[in-house]
Amino acid sequence: MRTFDLIVIGSGPAGQRAAIQGAKCGRRVAVIEQREVIGGACINTGTIPSKTMREAVLHLSGFQFQGIYGINYHVKERIAMADLGFRVNQVIRTEADVTQAQLTRNGVEVINGRAGFLDQTHIRVENSRGQSDFEAPVIIIATGTKPSISPTVPVNGRNIINSDQILQMPEIPKTLIVVGGGVIGVEYTCMFAILGVRVILVEKRPRLLEFADNEIVEALSYHLRDHRVTMRLNEEVAGVEETPDGGVVANLKSNKRISGDALLYAVGRQGNVDEMNLPAAGLEADSRGRIAVDAEYRTKVSTIFAAGDVIGFPSLASVSMEQGRIAAANAFGLKIQSNPEKYPYGIYTIPEISFIGKTEEQLTDADVPYEVGLAYYRDTARGQIRGDTTGRLKIVFHRETREILGVHIIGEGASELLHIGQAVMILKGTVDYFVETVFNYPTLAECYKIAAFNGINKLTRL
Repeated sequence: MRTFDLIVIGSGPAGQRAAIQGAKCGRRVAVIEQREVIGGACINTGTIPSKTMREAVLHLSGFQFQGIYGINYHVKERIAMADLGFRVNQVIRTEADVTQAQLTRNGVEVINGRAGFLDQTHIRVENSRGQSDFEAPVIIIATGTKPSISPTVPVNGRNIINSDQILQMPEIPKTLIVVGGGVIGVEYTCMFAILGVRVILVEKRPRLLEFADNEIVEALSYHLRDHRVTMRLNEEVAGVEETPDGGVVANLKSNKRISGDALLYAVGRQGNVDEMNLPAAGLEADSRGRIAVDAEYRTKVSTIFAAGDVIGFPSLASVSMEQGRIAAANAFGLKIQSNPEKYPYGIYTIPEISFIGKTEEQLTDADVPYEVGLAYYRDTARGQIRGDTTGRLKIVFHRETREILGVHIIGEGASELLHIGQAVMILKGTVDYFVETVFNYPTLAECYKIAAFNGINKLTRL
């Protein structure tokens, strides 16, 4: 039996950063990965493939330049799934190599196989070569998630698929039913709509992305409808069936019937814990496979930690990286400062959405006096140059102290642009900072100054 100071189960964003942090603390670290390639769902089926596919869609469709050259402008006239898969597979290989190099450089050993607990300090790994047992005084669970399944939606990997199977589709459908109005469902809805697919989006809640700012979501909804997306909100799927001609019909609980060439089921994800034998370690997961942790990412067993998507919301790769790093640091007594309330969100819809801090709805519920400054991309020279006249940036600030309470952006480049507001917000800056700062010209960053003037002018009128 081999021993390590730290065993990390899973090599996704949380597992990778946890392992490297453990190695930086001078510990002997092993990462156990079930797949033959490292990187977890993030690199192989989730974040990297979907975001790369999005870039391929934008490039090949010519969408970003249609405002300048006309709606008939395309880089490639007939786009196939193979065109999208070519770029995706290229990036996956590169990212897997980069991740492997980082682990190797830090002396982290990678063990391939399926991990299961024998007790609180012993792990059994099974693979094609047999089984081996390992021991470590500290274990971090970072197994991530997999698409949820439903008895009413018989996923078959052909015309009824989940988000892990997108690139397995033989061709781009003419009509696509998307079940689920969360991040994954909405992101893929946008991509296929840009490709000219007629998309019907079914969501049981009254609005999309209900954790995001309502005004930003309304703007996104407008763009979806503008690209012929039909949104069926407050609707739930009762059953799905295939038709003799190879199509799909979704039967809704409201007795509506929706037909399409294919259906994407994107309602939530489930923690990857089924085969881990958690009870042997004194642990359990909830009905969605999530493991409960405290503020230090410690489970109810003091020597076992968990981080990343397997612990639940917000299930962002960037946040998972930080959680893994902090979990390993806490395990070895290294105190790290981090504030989850200031974590940014990036949603790669078309147009992109990114935000940090409070929404107007949250501040209203808390009776916080606030004001809003708004700027549109079209008000900047860079917005006109790029042909993106639909984006907008919103600064929410305290009416009395003028401190930044939230920044919300919709438009291309939103997730990059947000970090300016993030820095000012974390450093307790006020809206006046943006008025007094000179931004390069022409840039989208000028939106901060425009929004600041807009908000301060409202205070002046008051």
